[in-house]
Amino acid sequence: MQTTGLLLKKRIVTLFFLFALGFFLLGGRVFWVQFVKGAEYSEKAIQNRMRDVPVESKRGIIYDRNGQELAISVSADSVYAIPIEIRASGREKEIACGLAEVLEMDENKLLERLTKTTSFEWVKRQIEFEQSKKIREMDLPGIGLTEESRRYYPKGTLASHVLGISGIDNTGLEGIDYYYNDLVGGIKGRIIIEHDAVNRPIPEATHKYIPPVDGADLMLTIDESIQYITERELDKVFQERQAKQAAAIVMDPQTGEILALACRPNFNPNNYNDYPASNRHNYAINDSYEPGSTMKITTAAMAMEEKVVNEESKFFCPGYIKVGAETIGCPDRKAHGSQTFAQIVENSCNVGFVELGLELGLEKYYKYLRAFGFGKMTGIDLPGEASGILVPRNSAQQIDLATMAMGQANAVTPIQLITAVSAVANDGILMKPHLVKQVADKNGKVIKKNEPTVVREIISKETAKELCLILEGEVVNGTGKNAYIEGYRAAGKTGTAQKPSPTGGYLPNEYVASFIGFAPANDPKLACLVVVDAPQGYPYYGGWVAAPAFREIIKDSLRYLELPMEQTEDSEELVEEQKNKQVLVPDLVNLPLAEAITTVKNRGLEPRVSGTGDIVWQQTPKPQTKLDRGSEVIIHLSPFEKGEEGSEITVPDLQGKSMKEVVKILADLGLHLLPEGYGLAYEQSPEAGKIVTSGSTIKVRFQAIGE
Repeated sequence: MQTTGLLLKKRIVTLFFLFALGFFLLGGRVFWVQFVKGAEYSEKAIQNRMRDVPVESKRGIIYDRNGQELAISVSADSVYAIPIEIRASGREKEIACGLAEVLEMDENKLLERLTKTTSFEWVKRQIEFEQSKKIREMDLPGIGLTEESRRYYPKGTLASHVLGISGIDNTGLEGIDYYYNDLVGGIKGRIIIEHDAVNRPIPEATHKYIPPVDGADLMLTIDESIQYITERELDKVFQERQAKQAAAIVMDPQTGEILALACRPNFNPNNYNDYPASNRHNYAINDSYEPGSTMKITTAAMAMEEKVVNEESKFFCPGYIKVGAETIGCPDRKAHGSQTFAQIVENSCNVGFVELGLELGLEKYYKYLRAFGFGKMTGIDLPGEASGILVPRNSAQQIDLATMAMGQANAVTPIQLITAVSAVANDGILMKPHLVKQVADKNGKVIKKNEPTVVREIISKETAKELCLILEGEVVNGTGKNAYIEGYRAAGKTGTAQKPSPTGGYLPNEYVASFIGFAPANDPKLACLVVVDAPQGYPYYGGWVAAPAFREIIKDSLRYLELPMEQTEDSEELVEEQKNKQVLVPDLVNLPLAEAITTVKNRGLEPRVSGTGDIVWQQTPKPQTKLDRGSEVIIHLSPFEKGEEGSEITVPDLQGKSMKEVVKILADLGLHLLPEGYGLAYEQSPEAGKIVTSGSTIKVRFQAIGE
């Protein structure tokens, strides 16, 4: 009996410990599930019960300054899947097959996506209307459609580098759409519906709709009409000259507002994937280049402000100048002789500007460089702006100062250059460039406004006004004659810059042709820069390539703005021409025929073509001759009559001669020139002394020298 009682007690104790152990294990498990993993399991339970469908907001509309729509949002259906419902239906393969056929997708990959262990999956975004209609008719379990917005650009390629692009997820990727994405993008909404264990919506449970907040609207400073004019002219020069890239900017110098900004090559943001990614590169904002002689405007402003030069200053140009061990020459080593300050600007005389730079000194030159905004970003509201490249001050030598003064050594962006020159047009006051005038919500309430922002005063009003008149002389009498606008006073500067070689030095046959200027010269309303990278053919100078595009852009833009035409009074020569109704005959020699005809007509003269060919070899009367408007200018394409063709000619020795000298020598002999490079002739084919027939082409290579 005693043994039986003891055994019973042992069994009771054992059971007690087993029950206690079980209790502690269950309690621990409850603690683990409830407290340690509670939040995670709760979230999974919500995911199993809830069907959360995103509702995209509509991006704000982008308008030009006059309220014209440049970018809008349109509705498009997107297909989504609820994998748990698809698995519950048991029709996974059938659903995948049907959708793959309608949406033109791979069936196996689609099946894999439809059976994922997730609560929501996108199948395909922003499908076509016909596809959406077919899917609705199929009524597939676990497959739904939701409305999304898609960016649409009603003007196609117009202002594409300003507007940028938006991705399929309604997010700005480039341009204004990216820069102002937080304002334009809006806030996404959601549809939340609670389901039971067999995937049926629970009537009295959670049904929530969180509406999206549409994005704000932007009003740009861009003027659609001026943008169109700018792109039209940029297309012409880009295509005719087969350039690598090109850019044009039109700015209001008094406010810093960008009225037009265009780059080439171009793309259509509605289907940007059809174009190379390089087409979306914004050359006007993202790239730096050596500006060449257009930079001489700022050098002139510095020298005038520091009283280094005045109207009575005299310069002498023998064609070159020595700086230390280096020799810097004017284009073609042309000796300009005795000149006034205005004449060194008109002639784009390197020697004169090197002297100005050396007289200013490194400290003052760098002070003004920074004041004009070079070497740092302007702060324009576009992404990816480059800061340009300046020779480091602590390592700059006299030769660097000399080359900087004439537009080499330093690299600038197009937006930096037009901002700096606009300061000269704006009485010496530098304005911050900007592209957005104001931001408004969907109720029309203005939530952000960009007022014109003064950065600093660089030069005095008196200096600026005087320089404007000198730059007007550059257009009337200097290298910028092709920028002359009948009835408007235009001012500006040409530039032809050599391109740095990746291996050091400069490329022998690639240049950047540019023209920058403003009008009217006495009260500037528009500033414009045209830059053409690596134009093909001859002449490739800024005065021949970029200046005509500037002229057409400014002329049509001023007329569009209804600015009255006026007679110029500051140039005695122009006043005399107006009184006598006479014009100067332009220099046409070595121009392509089409360009020569256009140049003659733009001066109010009538061209008559004599001979055959594509290049002008001679003209009658000579350049700079005064003629009555409507008079005839004869363009000679060949200096020979038909009976003289085929006569034998000894090729002359052309080495060491300038291009103009070579052109005249060969034209007089009845030979055609095929030039390569510029500067002084150093190689020719056929060689001197060879016998050729009249009408033959002589290939001459010229040794490039700095402009």
